[in-house]
Order: sequence, then structure tokens, then C-alpha cells
Amino acid sequence: MSGLLQVLRFPLQRTPTFKTVLFPVALLLAGCSTVSLDTPSRVGPSESSQLQTLRTITSQQDRLYRVAAPLLVSNAPLCKGNARNLIGFSAKNKYSFSEDYVDAAQSMGFDERLQVMGVLNNSGAARAGIKRGDILMTVEGTAIPQGPNAERQAAAILGPLVSKRSSVKLGLIHGGTNTSATVQLTLACGFGIELGNIDNVNAYADGRRVLLTRGMLNFVRNDTELAYVLAKELAHNALGHPTQQNMNATAGGIIDNLIRITPDTSTLGGSGGMRATPQELDAAADTLALYMLVRAGYNIDGVATFWQRLATQYPATVLNAYTAIHPATSYRLAAIEKTRADIKGKQAAKRSLLP
Repeated sequence: MSGLLQVLRFPLQRTPTFKTVLFPVALLLAGCSTVSLDTPSRVGPSESSQLQTLRTITSQQDRLYRVAAPLLVSNAPLCKGNARNLIGFSAKNKYSFSEDYVDAAQSMGFDERLQVMGVLNNSGAARAGIKRGDILMTVEGTAIPQGPNAERQAAAILGPLVSKRSSVKLGLIHGGTNTSATVQLTLACGFGIELGNIDNVNAYADGRRVLLTRGMLNFVRNDTELAYVLAKELAHNALGHPTQQNMNATAGGIIDNLIRITPDTSTLGGSGGMRATPQELDAAADTLALYMLVRAGYNIDGVATFWQRLATQYPATVLNAYTAIHPATSYRLAAIEKTRADIKGKQAAKRSLLP
């Protein structure tokens, strides 16, 4: 999904290679950002293959955003300096994809105009009645840009507005009818949510984004388990762990690579340059993650079982999987059980759910 859910990544140019130049913009919508659909090789996939690729990626992104939404909206107090006002939806047009995918995107209903793709649950956009498929026409009376650079240009317009206002007025085409909506901005955790196009079972945080691989999405058995992984990586970011470990650049490079439609797997040997997380930092992230989960309405009774199953199936000896960079399983499980008991006690006493 091409962002406007939080930290947007806009393709500024497309080349015949797999490399896409991206411009990060802190903005708009809510806690998610875009997957980079790189230009395929000259012999590229057939149109039907392109359509299937886009549909599959969109479906996976939709799932990530849906599960992440309550974590982002419910935990602004726990994200501290990383919380910000967001509009609460994502939008893209046919140029949100690489050049060779434009026709496939048009076949899926995209045109020159930015249209809403996903709406963050419980956000101001959701309460204002913004729906998937709505076409963005104006914001505060200014026309929303169209065409190849629409996302970047929209970011330049909307960025200053969301930083200074409590609401914005949008002009939309909703169900074929021109309408307007006043959207109250939503304070939420301002971290991007990324999909990694690789089958390794892993997840990464670089201080501003969280990425879960396709392999991790396939490993989790349900959305609650998916929330466990998202919350853990969000907690690492909220606690500043990538910075403390000097891993921002390394993790960021991995994320930049994996959001491509065809990542460069030659760079992923071993741990990809990621150092193992110290057990104290991992346990601190587990503790904060449990609070994030319960505040967002997720059941935390299965957290320890999930992480044990992951560590058993993908132990630290599997160097390109999660446990290799989070090896302190026993230490983590003890911290998880202690925190879970603390949270249950606070719930029983009707105390604030804060660490």
C-alpha cells in the first residue's frame, strides 16, 4: 500500500534496474508505509502475473495494516516522542507502482487520482466515513495533485497541515458523488509498517519502521500471533533499541532491500549484519509489547507459547530467522510471564495499564 498511513516512501524515479530511489516523508495518514514494487527485468511477468503479484501484496499489506491499527492508535502514550497526528488512511494511484506495473494497476481500478486504500480503525478518518475507493480531490480547498508524482506532491501539501491543525477538510468522490468530510486528526504511534517480500521468518525494526517478512506472515497462525510480532518490533522502536545497538543503518538497509518486489538475497547471508539483541533489551521490549497488546485489545495469554514455538521451529542456528537475532528465549519467556501476571493484577484492580 502506498502509504499515506504514516511515513510515506515515494518513488522519485524509476530505472530499468531493480533499484528504486525513495524519498521518505513524515506525514499523513497513519502507521504504515509503502512497499516498493521495483521495475522488473525486461522480460518481466505477464500482465496476469503482474495482477496476481499486486493483488497478493495488497492483501498481505491490508492484513498487516488491519492488525497494526489498534496497536498504533491505542499506544500513543507508550510511543512517547514517536507519537504524532495522522489523518488515518492510505492512498495511491496507478503510478504508485513501478513503470512496468502501471497497466496492471490500472486494470485493478487505479487511475491518475489518489484513491483511498485502507482506513485506520478508530481513526478520525474512519469516524468521518472515509471508505476504501474514495477519490481524494481537495484538502482545505486546495486540489490534490494527480499523476506520476501525486503522492510526493500531496505530502508537501498535507504535511504542514497535519502538524498545525486538529482537523482537516477533504473534498472526495464517494460512491460516485462529490462530497466533503472533516477529519479529526488521530494521535498515534508514528512508525511505518512494512511488508518484506521474502520467505525467511523474520522481523526488523530500524527506529522508525517495522518490517515483517512474508515468511513471518505465513508462520503466524492467526492475527493475534501477528500482533505479537508487530508489538514486539514496535516496542523496540519505542524504546530506542536500534539506536542503542547502532543498528539503525543496518536494519534500515535490510528493510529498504526487502520491500522490493525482488529483494537482493545475496545480502542476506547469515544474519545480514544484524547483531544479536542483548537479553535485557529483548526482555524490555517484550514487557512493553505486552502492555501495547492488552491496551489494543489483544489477548496476551498465548504470547509465551508463540515465542517458544518460533524458537523451537527456527532456533538460533537458523541464521536468517528471528531467533538468531533474538536468542535469549528462556530469559525472555521468564520476563513475559512476570509481566503477564503484573498486567492481570492491574486489570483485576482496575489500575492503569502502564508499565
